[in-house]
Amino acid sequence: MKKEHILVIRFSALGDVAMVVPVVWALAHQYPDIRITVLSRKFARPLFDDLAPNVNFMEADLKTEYHGVIGLNALYRRLTAKQFTKIADLHNVLRSEYLRMRFNLGRYRVEHIHKHRGQRRKLVKNKIKQQLPTSFESYAEVFERLGYPIDIKQFKSIFPEEGGNLNLLPKEIGPKKNFEQWIGIAPFAAHEGKIYPPRLMEQVIFQLIQKYPNVRIFLFGMGENENKYFPIWAAQYHQCQSVQRYCEGMYQELILMSHLNMMLSMDSANMHLASLAGIPVVSVWGATHPMAGFLGFNQETDNAIQIDLECRPCSIFGNKPCRRGDYACLQNIPPERIVERITSLINN
Repeated sequence: MKKEHILVIRFSALGDVAMVVPVVWALAHQYPDIRITVLSRKFARPLFDDLAPNVNFMEADLKTEYHGVIGLNALYRRLTAKQFTKIADLHNVLRSEYLRMRFNLGRYRVEHIHKHRGQRRKLVKNKIKQQLPTSFESYAEVFERLGYPIDIKQFKSIFPEEGGNLNLLPKEIGPKKNFEQWIGIAPFAAHEGKIYPPRLMEQVIFQLIQKYPNVRIFLFGMGENENKYFPIWAAQYHQCQSVQRYCEGMYQELILMSHLNMMLSMDSANMHLASLAGIPVVSVWGATHPMAGFLGFNQETDNAIQIDLECRPCSIFGNKPCRRGDYACLQNIPPERIVERITSLINN
């Protein structure tokens, strides 16, 4: 009998791909006799390369090598050579729909994610605040329809209980001393509606240093905002270090995350990466809302910092401009509230 070989398709941004990890991990460990190949962008390889012996990663550049219909046809031919038996489309956009269509014509068993768009519209437009299925649950449903029900709660971390190997990190990170608190902060996101104002974030940093003189604060992220603010904060507070300056690649960042006491993040990719490392995350929510189903894996809703406004949430992904013009959903969150939540996690 031909051995089952499942193709898992998920492109998109880093956070969306990171949310696939607990589900694929559960599938691989609960069904060790099947083969699994994850098809995504190159940046996602560190998330899957050592996930399980029966998980492989396959990268595809949709912007150049496999661009357009001609490129997708070439990608389809490459995929058919792998002799997949079932297809799990965890993306459900035009490009993955086209690949699905080709696989359907080839009489493959194909299932795709349901995005619950109707419920999302009710959450954003009608402000009906009911918890939507999480992305993890929606991903797991795809595999259940393919004949593989899974228990995603079994996943705890991509690392063993003691965390990743700190010896693989640069000497500037160094070993963690018993008297130190290690806090990660990822203060920025792709859209303004998901970014806590930097002037308020600096107050959070200052208050944490006052509470914990032995704290080391690791600043995660890369981009224009990070390049602007991280050098300033690192120069002003010797307890702050920019992770981008020392770590080489995502895997080293994940190792560091696994040794943090906790992470402070926006509704962004770093919330999901820290969740994969098995640490608690205090997350800040503005235009978006945890009820949309994008809270980090195994994270507590009590650690999601947000305020009630009539206009919240105004967006599922945070990519729409503020109708009020003042981003009160973020501006009105006092730094003390964030620090208090972080303190409760560290002290407990």
